[in-house]
Amino acid sequence: MSSSHKTLISRAVATLALSALSALPTLAQGLPKLKVGLMLPYTGTYAALGNAIENGFRLHIAEQGGKLGGREIEFVKVDDESDPSKATDNVNKLIKRDNVDVLIGSVHSGVAMAMAKVAKDTGTVLIVPNAGADAVTGPMCASNIFRSSFSNWQPGYAMGEVVAKKGHKKVVTITWKYAAGDESIRGFKESFEKGGGKVVKELNLPFPNVEFQALLTEIAAAKPDAVYTFFAGGGAVKFVKDYAAAGLKKTIPLYGAGFLTDGTLDAQGADAADLLTTLHYADSLNTPRDNAFRLSYAKAYKLQPDVYAVQGYDAAQMLAVGLAAVKGDIGKKAEFTTAIEKAKIDSPRGPFTLSRSHNPVQDIYLRQVGGKENKLASIASKALADPGRGCRL
Repeated sequence: MSSSHKTLISRAVATLALSALSALPTLAQGLPKLKVGLMLPYTGTYAALGNAIENGFRLHIAEQGGKLGGREIEFVKVDDESDPSKATDNVNKLIKRDNVDVLIGSVHSGVAMAMAKVAKDTGTVLIVPNAGADAVTGPMCASNIFRSSFSNWQPGYAMGEVVAKKGHKKVVTITWKYAAGDESIRGFKESFEKGGGKVVKELNLPFPNVEFQALLTEIAAAKPDAVYTFFAGGGAVKFVKDYAAAGLKKTIPLYGAGFLTDGTLDAQGADAADLLTTLHYADSLNTPRDNAFRLSYAKAYKLQPDVYAVQGYDAAQMLAVGLAAVKGDIGKKAEFTTAIEKAKIDSPRGPFTLSRSHNPVQDIYLRQVGGKENKLASIASKALADPGRGCRL
C-alpha cells in the first residue's frame, strides 16, 4: 500500500473518530427536554390552589433529580383565570404554539372540561390534578386522560353515607351553580337518600358570587336537620364565616366536601372549629409516607402542604410511572397508558390505583377541624371507586 493511500486511510479514520466523539454528547443527552404545560389558576379565588398544585408537582420532579424517564422537564405556564370561556384558546396555544408534550390542569371543572375535549381531539396526554368534573372520567374519558385527584361524586357520596348514619333526615344543600357544585350535591343526595334521608331544598348561586345572606335566611327558615355544602377557596372562607355569623352553626350542623376547609383554615379561624368534611386526604394521617412528604414540602416551600399539593405531587408520580415504562418516549402512547393503568401510586394520601376510566380508587376520610388542621376522624368510605358513568374505554 502506497504512503498516499495510508495517509488517506488515516485521515478517514481520524475523521470518523472525531465524528463519533462529537456525537457522544447528543447520545448522552438522549431525548430533548419534556415540555409540560401547566394550565392552572394563578390569579383569582383559586390562585392559592394553583400554586400548591405546581409546588407539589415540582417537588416530586426535584426528588427524582430533576428528570422523569431520563428527560429534563421544561415548564410552560398559563394562568387560566378559572375562566372556561378562555380555556379552549389557552389549551390550543399550549399544544400548537408551545408544542407541549403533556398538559397538567386544572382546578375549575369548566376549564378542565375544555382541556379534556382538546386533549381527546389531539391525543395529548392530560393529567387533571384537581378539577373533579365527573364527565372527565365519564363520557369524555380517553386513553390519554388521567386524574390524580377525585371525581366530584366521591367526597359527596361518602358524606351522604356519614350524614345518613348520624340519623339526620332532612337536609338543605348549598353550592355554586357549576359542574363541581352540582355533581358534589348529586353524589351526596344519591347516598343520603339511599340511607333513608331526604334533600328538602337545593340552593345555589352563580360562581364565584359570595353574597350568601339571602340563602342563609332561607336555610334558617327551612329548619333542616343539617346542611351539606360544596365551596372552595375564597368562597369557602366567606361561607363558613357568614354561616357562623348568622348563628346557624350553633343550631344546624354544617357538613361539606373537604374543600370547604382545605387550604382555608387560617382565614376561617374559630368559625371552622369542629366542622366535619370528607376528602381523600387529611392532615394527621401520620403514616411514614405522608410524614416524609410533609417534611420535604415544608423544607422546600416553608409551608404546610394541603390536598392540592398532594394532587400535584401525585400527577408528577403518575407521569413518572408512564415515562419510566417507555424510557422517556411519550410517543409510545399504548405502553405509557398501560403502565399508569397497572400502577399502584404510593401517594401521601395512601396508596391508590386507577379505575377503568382513569380516576383514583381511594379511601375517603372523615375529617374534623381542630386548630388549624383537618384531623382524621375515620375512613368514611374505603377504596371508593367513581362509577365512571358513560365512559367507553
